[in-house]
Amino acid sequence: MSKDNQAHTGLRESATFDRTTMAEIRRAAETGIYDIRGFGAKRKLPHFDDLLFLGASMSRYPLEGYRETCNTSVTLGTRFAKKPIVLDIPVTIAGMSFGALSANAKEALGRGASIAGTSTTTGDGGMTPEERGQSKKLVYQYLPSRYGMNPDDLRKADAIEVVLGQGAKPGGGGMLLGQKITDRVAKMRNLPQGIDQRSACRHPDWTGPDDLAIKIQELREITDWQVPIYIKVGATRTYYDVKLAVKAGADVIVVDGMQGGTAATQEVFIEHVGIPTLAAIPQAVQALQEMGMHRKVQLIVSGGIRNGADVAKCMALGADAVAIGTAALVALGCNNPKYEEEFNKLGSAAGFYDDYQEGKDPAGISTQDPELMKRLDPVEGGRKLANYLRVLTLEAQTLARACGKNDLRNLEPEDLVALTVESAAMARVPLAGTQWIPGKGF
Repeated sequence: MSKDNQAHTGLRESATFDRTTMAEIRRAAETGIYDIRGFGAKRKLPHFDDLLFLGASMSRYPLEGYRETCNTSVTLGTRFAKKPIVLDIPVTIAGMSFGALSANAKEALGRGASIAGTSTTTGDGGMTPEERGQSKKLVYQYLPSRYGMNPDDLRKADAIEVVLGQGAKPGGGGMLLGQKITDRVAKMRNLPQGIDQRSACRHPDWTGPDDLAIKIQELREITDWQVPIYIKVGATRTYYDVKLAVKAGADVIVVDGMQGGTAATQEVFIEHVGIPTLAAIPQAVQALQEMGMHRKVQLIVSGGIRNGADVAKCMALGADAVAIGTAALVALGCNNPKYEEEFNKLGSAAGFYDDYQEGKDPAGISTQDPELMKRLDPVEGGRKLANYLRVLTLEAQTLARACGKNDLRNLEPEDLVALTVESAAMARVPLAGTQWIPGKGF
């Protein structure tokens, strides 16, 4: 029936029980199990598109793009580490595990990051030779599951990231279903092959921030105080979590907003737990400022970063760097339309595919199938990722120069205005055309 006929007969779709909601009710009624998927939150949330930069004109002096430099380098881990990480660009690759991703995908991420002069990160399941071999700067994730963790690999890392939470599922652990647990994955994780795996939601050897301080001390002793220790939290009670992480001795804080992706977890987690990245950054910055640690303890922000404008806005709000995950996979070829027919056979379509847990990704990225994996050339994938990282950096520099800044970290909240009351309140910047910041002073 056409829309005109629907309107004529008075047919009206419920905003509460729309077709997507009813389809999920029917699926739950048929199967009796909750929905598991990958990707990140799909609901519309206040995000960086709701902010605008105030470019320079008369009261501010812009910089000339072809003649005046704009620094993009950032040093992470200056608080305690003997060997902080120096990156050429403030965009890093977030932690994504071998198991969730193919070995070729992990190698491609390492290659691309190295070409661009930045770091990549391991994930739940340990360090692969492909990743370490191609990553000039590699961050080793220390997760609640301890899958694949061993002191020898830990000492090979350029930094250690202690993961307390993830933006897509703060308070919950990851999943890796049996079809992706091959012999190699099983050996690395000390698990039975082909059996569904759930990661723990909390570390087994501590129950609070005092225990975290002991763990950080232990990790420093293992690495002879050489490398930075990051603490990663899913964005929820960000203000308090950041303060506790700093007090526990972190060099770097990673805050992952709810737009962050995941390999697999419950749909209800992805869409209903956590807070938007936009709302988390000012809380983290406020906590650091109150402790006198802003810029002394570096802040990395992740969760829904897509372009150079997002990068620049994060930095204007007070971040030192950002991390990308989903966007990096898209750069490698995730959801590429050239595989449209194969996505259709899986009951999906290019741009919509999120069943990473099934291990049938036609692009060869979120799979352990040997034949599918061959489709991703790690050298070509690395080249594409490096190109994408280069574009992100150039875009962020363009915006910084337009605001009269010769360093990306000189961007500040004063350079931003908001388009909506919600984004103004979350980002703590004025509503465009006014000096009003909703909630300020209350």
